[in-house]
Amino acid sequence: MATEHVEADYICASAGCHRVWQHNHREVGIVAPCLTLTILARIIPLAPAYSQGRRGEAMAGMTPRERVMAATHKERADRLPFFHYWRHSQVGWAERECRNRGMGISWTRPPYTVKMHGVDMAETQAVSSGRVVVRRTYSTPVGSVYLDERREPGVGQWHASRSWRDVNPWQTSRLIKGPEDYEVVKYMVEHTEYIADYFPIEQAMEWLGDDGVVIDALPHSPMQMLMIDWVGSDGGRFFLHHADYPDLVEGLYRAISKSYEPLYEIAARSPAPISLCGDNIDGFLVNPDLFKRYFMPEYEKQARVLHQQGKLMAVHMDGRVGVLKELIPETPIDIVEALHPPPMGDLPIGEALSLWKDKVVWVGFPGSVYVQGPEATRRHALELLKDVIPGDRLVIEMSTENLVSNENLLMLTSVLEKAELPLTNEGVERIEASLRPG
Repeated sequence: MATEHVEADYICASAGCHRVWQHNHREVGIVAPCLTLTILARIIPLAPAYSQGRRGEAMAGMTPRERVMAATHKERADRLPFFHYWRHSQVGWAERECRNRGMGISWTRPPYTVKMHGVDMAETQAVSSGRVVVRRTYSTPVGSVYLDERREPGVGQWHASRSWRDVNPWQTSRLIKGPEDYEVVKYMVEHTEYIADYFPIEQAMEWLGDDGVVIDALPHSPMQMLMIDWVGSDGGRFFLHHADYPDLVEGLYRAISKSYEPLYEIAARSPAPISLCGDNIDGFLVNPDLFKRYFMPEYEKQARVLHQQGKLMAVHMDGRVGVLKELIPETPIDIVEALHPPPMGDLPIGEALSLWKDKVVWVGFPGSVYVQGPEATRRHALELLKDVIPGDRLVIEMSTENLVSNENLLMLTSVLEKAELPLTNEGVERIEASLRPG
């Protein structure tokens, strides 16, 4: 059996981190937080400001980027901003038509590379529970840990780590399986270095121009790294570890939090205007007590650094957040990103905007509506517009999780391209009338 052996000291974003941080972050081991900060890339000013107008006053003739940034700065654009993430986007006639009709594009890219010191990483093919998996083993002076990963065809061949069907690799065996693994992973955390590399950001900004927005891609916050990636919550594993080995869990949490500090400095100096913490918040896993104890303090620390450099902070909250709705406005987050309305989420967007008066909401259009076809997409989009009148502090994401068919993409664009601001009931009725057959 062939074995690919890589010295972990030489893992970089182009070969690893860019794969890692595309949404679900399955390849967690090679992106352990950093030990020191080395600035290699030149630091350039933030991206040019959008064309600003007075608060509440529409700015006509805006580009997709200007619309997104106006809404994100709590200004009123000429139309409701909407965009598609590159990681979920098809390329072809339908995508081109939607972009010609106002749809923007967004790229999330890491502003850093990673080096792990004193850690060797090797990948082999293995069989687990009758299935072929990729086994990645990390060897350190204090022991070894491994994870097993199931990959669909297409991984690494187009959208970063995603398969042809837009599915990320799935871990069938987590990095931390028992108490003996915490020391090894903590060693990895304390011997990992983040290095600033702004080339991916600069390249994407040059390519996109005014067609969209480039965003810094940052990892899960410390406790979410454990809950989603390294320990995992399937079968209640994280919660059992938290109850049975509280000192080990807390110790690793604190180590990650400390080691993230240089990463926040790197992101703050990136030319991208927004940094996204890919936290995948869901109140079913992150209950209010956990959110207050482990997440809010980390958001405070991250936001403090970003805001000092004029950067905006977004957090990926694509789950059910109803139980957290009273706590979210107490955070320094600027953008609640990927918020899904019912039926996938449990908090209507209009209610969220009413509760979080100093937050901007980027809405993830529900994939469960897309599977019902273009007519369901049209109906849901119109109901969404009615719910968010007048449409301020709002951006629509065509998808944050899955591919969108040509038919659904065109239908949603047919609704959103006509959403002039401020939204009114009469205006939404005109949009609805314009889409009736005949």
